[in-house]
Amino acid sequence: MIEVKNLVKKYGNHTAVKGISFKVDTGKIYGFLGPNGAGKSTTMNIMTGCLAATDGQVLINGHDIFQEPKAAKKCIGYLPELPPVYMDMTPIEYLTFVGKARGVNKAELVSQIEEIMEMTGIDNVKNRLIKNLSKGYRQRVGLAQALVGYPEIIILDEPMVGLDPKQIIEIRELIKSLKENHTVFLSSHILSEVSEICDYVMIISDGRLVASDTPENLSKNFSGNSLELTVKGSENSIVSSLRHISGVNGITVKSNENGVVKAVITSDRDIRSDVFGIFQASILEVSSSNMSLEDIFLKYTEVEEEVEEVDDEDDGEEYESLFTSDVKKEKKEDEE
Repeated sequence: MIEVKNLVKKYGNHTAVKGISFKVDTGKIYGFLGPNGAGKSTTMNIMTGCLAATDGQVLINGHDIFQEPKAAKKCIGYLPELPPVYMDMTPIEYLTFVGKARGVNKAELVSQIEEIMEMTGIDNVKNRLIKNLSKGYRQRVGLAQALVGYPEIIILDEPMVGLDPKQIIEIRELIKSLKENHTVFLSSHILSEVSEICDYVMIISDGRLVASDTPENLSKNFSGNSLELTVKGSENSIVSSLRHISGVNGITVKSNENGVVKAVITSDRDIRSDVFGIFQASILEVSSSNMSLEDIFLKYTEVEEEVEEVDDEDDGEEYESLFTSDVKKEKKEDEE
């Protein structure tokens, strides 16, 4: 549905997006993650035709967003980070306006808007002015406008900003239901929600795509064959036994209380049968120990801060040159 090829965006001397390429398939929910300033919103604005690119190509359902903008944009529903709502309209007036602007058939528009308002939970405030709604409800109105016309692709930039926990759960379920008929591409800082609803995750850092896979595979790539083991016995004997298992390359004891030891074991292979064979009845619990999406995100986006060295000598010379120039100018004016 979406294909981004070598996308570049420059603002003067600053390059915000540095040659990003990826594909988005039909009927999935994609999470687009990155720290502030990584280039997420810039990329999404370019994908939706709201911003020109310096270089590269974006295809939406086969249509070039720059060469065929009308055909491409018909396939997209977009919720920017700040909902594009008119404060002096009511939700029903605003959605009607959006539907007409998108060329939705008049006979279908009324029923479609009613359905969308019910889906997004704004039917009970449909006749109130948007400026009098809470931030959470304004966010819902913004999400509703992205659904008008039932576009094939829904692009959401921080769709859960400003929502309370109950609203987040409701919007999460709504987004999960959208993939039955739409492809969803969203960014969010709520990583637990991304892990919960997204089939695929892309992580961007410093304008570059640094990771792209399912949440499960990303976790597995970092964690490898990792087990969390809870077993009865002395710490020394348990650790000694684990060290004799072929392939074990790391043992971390997390706790040791009342003769019950909890440890995390990393290995080059699946060692579950070996662990059961050694400890048998003394095992209380064994589970896979995987990194959370938050941990993975931090690993991929850790960037050492570069401290720009200032050449004091050069700065001094420059300052002295400017000062001397001003003094000479003042002296010349006095002589005249």
